[in-house]
Amino acid sequence: MRIIALSTLKAFWEESPEYLDARESTLAWYRHALRAEWSAPADVKQDFRNASILKDGRVVFNIAGNKYRLVVWINYAYRVVYIRFIGTHAQYDKIDVQIV
Repeated sequence: MRIIALSTLKAFWEESPEYLDARESTLAWYRHALRAEWSAPADVKQDFRNASILKDGRVVFNIAGNKYRLVVWINYAYRVVYIRFIGTHAQYDKIDVQIV
């Protein structure tokens, strides 16, 4: 898969030292997603059983032992994953996951 953009993940932990513990988990997710062959939501669910599959290609991943949430939009036809949000559960609760 092609992932847009790693810089979003890096900014999350580099700009806020309290989130530095997310670094290794997000990089592990990133490396896994790069090698993935997701052609449908079921493929994502097979790789990440705790992922939440939402409508219109949105997927929510639990990162760092469920401490953070990562929201992506996947264009399965073009094999592109767009990172839309990463944050704590409290930050996640304040967003509309279908709009970010």
